Amino acid sequence: MITIEEARRQYEGADAVHDFDHVLRVLALAERLAEVEGADLEIVRAATLLHDMARGRDDCGGPTVAADHAQAGAEMARELLAGHPPDSVEAVVHAIAAHRFRSGPAPQTLEAKILHDADKLDAIGAIGVARAFAYGGHQGQRLWAEVQPGYEESQAARKEHTPVHEYHFKLVRIRDRLLTESARRLAEERHAFMQTFFERLDQEVQGLA
Repeated sequence: MITIEEARRQYEGADAVHDFDHVLRVLALAERLAEVEGADLEIVRAATLLHDMARGRDDCGGPTVAADHAQAGAEMARELLAGHPPDSVEAVVHAIAAHRFRSGPAPQTLEAKILHDADKLDAIGAIGVARAFAYGGHQGQRLWAEVQPGYEESQAARKEHTPVHEYHFKLVRIRDRLLTESARRLAEERHAFMQTFFERLDQEVQGLA
């Protein structure tokens, strides 16, 4: 439905966390999951290649200002893929719209679940740690800060968000929110590595290791 080079052009100017390198990593994971789970590879590939294109446009100051990059990306994909079979296009559109962790519709198809899971796998493990700190540096966040009790409920506390907060607020929860068995198996080692890293970071910051 779309080639890698055609998709790459949609990510020009994207930041290091959501650039086309991220897309290619997610694609490798999604293809792996699709083969094991028996999903439609064409739908999975197209949805994966386009899933973050609205975020990339927003990050580089382009014409798309997306409060919800998944919904905006889904609409962009519908236009970009016009001319392909409508059922296939809508399957891609749904997968893109449903890939977010914090909000959006729940994935209803196997292909949407695979994109969701592959995208989340790229947010944990060694690459997940690297992405958390790359994003924190881009946003001018502190390297480390103590996570205060009640942080999640306090909107004011968001001002103190750091990669450590992102770990406690989101990353540590990803393993248990994956939707396919094959993704859950892959997540175990990534989760364990990430957990060890942040525990060690806390110790070093406090001079305990």
